[in-house]
Amino acid sequence: MRRSLAQSTAEEEEGINLTPMLDVVFIMLIFFIVTASFVKEAGIDVTRPEAATAVPKKKANILVAISANNEIWIDNRKVTPQGIRAQIERLHAENPEGQVMIQADKESFSETLMVVMGAAREAKVSVSIAAVN
Repeated sequence: MRRSLAQSTAEEEEGINLTPMLDVVFIMLIFFIVTASFVKEAGIDVTRPEAATAVPKKKANILVAISANNEIWIDNRKVTPQGIRAQIERLHAENPEGQVMIQADKESFSETLMVVMGAAREAKVSVSIAAVN
């Protein structure tokens, strides 16, 4: 038994063509991946001091954390005081518009904060200190 040409094309047209919908879904997926902003963290949680004059900063891409026991963390890695400048220069080369945001614990020594600030200034990168408003 042979089917007629009209019968076979009618059966093929009954299904829904999903190809255009899948194309749109993949394009949307690529769009969201490309435009997503990823949150960078310094590597540890810090209890920041309070400041009445704290101003929110939007473009702080290089986060440096100083823990309560004066450990320095950059990009989820513990850094020695001698290696701070090299790490900041490397991260600044990846993102020239980035600024250094220092998240110092309120129990940390001001000497450690000054070492980090000095290294950032030697690398010719602007520096901000994070505080709670």
